[in-house]
Order: sequence, then C-alpha cells, then structure tokens
Amino acid sequence: MGRVTELFDDPRLTAMGLIFEAHAGLLTKLEPTWKRAGLSGLDLNALLRLSRSPGRRLRMNDLAAQTSLSTSGVTRLVDRLERAGLVRRESCPDDRRSTFAALTPEGARRLEEVLPDYLAAIERWFIALLTPEQLDALTAALRVIRDATNPEATARTPG
Repeated sequence: MGRVTELFDDPRLTAMGLIFEAHAGLLTKLEPTWKRAGLSGLDLNALLRLSRSPGRRLRMNDLAAQTSLSTSGVTRLVDRLERAGLVRRESCPDDRRSTFAALTPEGARRLEEVLPDYLAAIERWFIALLTPEQLDALTAALRVIRDATNPEATARTPG
C-alpha cells in the first residue's frame, strides 16, 4: 500500500492538478466578459491572435496551431467569424495553397468593445494575485512549456 500512496502523492500530480484547476477557475471568471460581447472563448482567442499579428492576419494553418484546432476546426471557426463580419479570408500572394484569416474593422471594433472588461477581469483574477516577480517567473515558465509542447503556436510573420 505504501508504494501506491507514494504514487498518488507524487508532487507532479499536484502541479498538473493546480494548472488544470487554475485554468478552469480563470475561464469561469473570464467567460462573462466575452459572452457579453456575443463571443465564445475560442472566438475571442482567434480575434486576439489576429489583432496581435503583423498585418492583423495569420495563415489559416498558423491560426489553427495557435488555437490548438484541427484544419477543419479552424475552417469552421473562420467561417463563423466571417459570417459575423469579424474576419475575412485573403489569398496569399506568394503561396496559392495558403489563405490568410484577417481581422476586419468590425472585428477590431468588437475587440475594442470586449477588451476593457476582459483586461479588468484578467487584472483582478490573475495579475493582481501575483507579485511582479511571480508573474515574470510564471510567464517565462509557461513560455518554456509552450515552446516544448506546442512549438507550432509561436508567432510567425506572415509572408
């Protein structure tokens, strides 16, 4: 029984459990901000990634990687955002096989509408709970983990 108890008490399980619990808790606290703007969390994530990319656009495959979606999943997401007027597709001039998803002026306006409340919630439920040193260390640690486990999600400059 000692070996099993030791296994169950492994601190690696505690660390992963805390990540999952913190993620779930943050989503619960942040969700009302994007829902008030008529967006899903996935919609907001995609719009933010586009807004923070050069030319406010990303190749569809890069958007898929950054949002952890399959090719068909990102196609459905962009279809929905395009119908809402928040995103448009653009041809890639140097690669006919690639298509960009680009933020529209309406998409930028919707982000401007949601961001003040979203940032206030991030401040309250995340940033303000940590010292600047803790936040810097956490951000650096998360970047190391992301780069090792999901290197495709790192930002790339569109062609």
